[in-house]
Amino acid sequence: MKQSRWQQHWGGPAGHCAIISARGPSYLDTEPAASSPSATAAPDAAMKVSRLFCEVVMFGRLALLTVVHGRRFPTRDICVASNFPMKYILVTGGVISGIGKGIIASSIGTILKSCGLRVTAIKIDPYINIDAGTFSPYEHGEVFVLNDGGEVDLDLGNYERFLDINLYKDNNITTGKIYQHVINKERHGDYLGKTVQVVPHITDAVQEWVMNQAKVPVDDDKKEPQICVIELGGTIGDIEGMPFVEAFRQFQFKVKRERFCNIHVSLVPQPNATGEQKTKPTQNSVRALRGLGLSPDLIVCRSAKPIEMAVKEKISMFCHVEPEQVIFIHDVSSTYRVPILLEEQGIIKYFKQRLNLPIDDQPSDLLFKWKRMADRYERLLKVCSIALVGKYTKLSDCYASVFKALEHSALAINHKLDLMYIDSIELEHCTEIENPVKYHQAWQKLCKADGILVPGGFGFRGTEGKLQAISWARKKKKPFLGVCLGMQLAVVEFARNCLNWKDANSTEFDTNTKKPVVIDMPEHNPGDMGGTMRLGKRRTVFKTEDSVLRRLYGDEAFVEERHRHRYEVNPELTRFFEEKGLKFVGHDTEGNRMEIIELENHPYFVGVQFHPEFSSRPMKPSPPYLGLLLAATGTLSAYLQRGCKLSPSDSYSDLSDDSSPEKEPPDSEAT
Repeated sequence: MKQSRWQQHWGGPAGHCAIISARGPSYLDTEPAASSPSATAAPDAAMKVSRLFCEVVMFGRLALLTVVHGRRFPTRDICVASNFPMKYILVTGGVISGIGKGIIASSIGTILKSCGLRVTAIKIDPYINIDAGTFSPYEHGEVFVLNDGGEVDLDLGNYERFLDINLYKDNNITTGKIYQHVINKERHGDYLGKTVQVVPHITDAVQEWVMNQAKVPVDDDKKEPQICVIELGGTIGDIEGMPFVEAFRQFQFKVKRERFCNIHVSLVPQPNATGEQKTKPTQNSVRALRGLGLSPDLIVCRSAKPIEMAVKEKISMFCHVEPEQVIFIHDVSSTYRVPILLEEQGIIKYFKQRLNLPIDDQPSDLLFKWKRMADRYERLLKVCSIALVGKYTKLSDCYASVFKALEHSALAINHKLDLMYIDSIELEHCTEIENPVKYHQAWQKLCKADGILVPGGFGFRGTEGKLQAISWARKKKKPFLGVCLGMQLAVVEFARNCLNWKDANSTEFDTNTKKPVVIDMPEHNPGDMGGTMRLGKRRTVFKTEDSVLRRLYGDEAFVEERHRHRYEVNPELTRFFEEKGLKFVGHDTEGNRMEIIELENHPYFVGVQFHPEFSSRPMKPSPPYLGLLLAATGTLSAYLQRGCKLSPSDSYSDLSDDSSPEKEPPDSEAT
């Protein structure tokens, strides 16, 4: 006899399986087996009793869980099979690059995760570089660092923040990685003397990589994912992306239709001359995609303003899809709104039918929390201004994770973030001579900021301007956070102005300095640039309980954060700094590397060698960034006194001013 899905999960006559229907007992689909003549008759009394027993047990357990959780137990959280086949969702783009495929892919993953599914993500970049580690930030934005030390595209940061997962370097596929993999196999003799070609060897390698990496657990529970969202970088028609498109043309037949879905993201421009929304670019993009062997299941149309229904119908007609398969995403004030827009247009119901997913048509509490967070973001009235002093300020993507970490923290304390980008060169004396207007404008922005942040970076250019900003923050007691290079420069500034070591410097900038307060790490390889830094998640141990940052981290004895650096504070000179009040409150597990600095008698002067922004999440802001925002709004002491609790504001539902920490007196200082 075939078991119902309720019986399989809760204990039917044949034991336990891992699936439970979210539809309820009215959908019990027990069927008689064909193995015996009597099986065609109605179930006998014993079988009826068995079924009734299963239902009673099931409802009893649900009732118990309801009591424990204090509300109706979300059946979708337990409705998903642990052994149903992997589903793949490919996200492609057309018309232009940078259209928002990463946010769309992340939002789709968020929606499916809110339905109780385990989701992973893969980003494909068609460039020949092995990874993003040697890129200038002006090429592709910031280099995002993963727990395993992978230096990857910034879109993987979007995946981690939206889905609250931890990815690996192999979740970022590049042309360089694929060709290196195939060439290594050829050199090893794995192809047995055959001619190695793009088809089938490169395309097979892509498919094999995707299928293997999709199985790698990315959640804390270490369970295998059930949905893999794959973003293909670039635009359809790019010559460097052709092998990947061909690989997925083959892949859709390998895994079958019910396990593969293609989402095409396109642009609907609206020229100012006519004000009319144009569909021809999308039509041409879809035609090109179909010509390469992929047919879109969903067409996501990006636009500056909401798209009219007539435009939707036109795209549906000329792109050969149903109207409900055309999704509109216009520019919004916050990316937190994108999953809500997708859900409102019925994407959950579509995925349930198209991929045969065992989920409800309605989202869970997770997506409702996102909606509350998005609503809250748009209603914020109080503003906190932070000056970001760096050298890559012409492109906001260069500091994408820093911006997001600040935004997460500002949202947690009911403030709107006003992030002011300041090119550090404009704070230097040379700019005062060459362009005094720009010089004074930069200093005016710095002076009116509530807090100052100096992020990571490399190279000498702009360092004197950063030192000027750090000195001003220290003297004026403005809240300050230095990250990586920012921390190192805070040590240099303190050495020059408080220890009177006027020639103190980092060996990165002056190899012959007499006071090398920042030095090369022993393992630094000056020959090769790629992958030669101290990378990935490392442990930092607090050496004192008298630390603001330790309290912000929940009074933990140690923290684990991601690193990306070649230089470190000289451990032989730290005692001179501590005698003057600059405390090294955190170090590595061996006690040789300085990880955290805090300045005494200052509201918030903190430097960290690691990059806490890479671990920040919308609902779990990074403690160092949260501390900066709290200090900038004058609420740090009150927050610490309450045991680092924000209370109602943590739920992203209380929009009143009462949920913010109480204001401190203007001249109070956090100890």
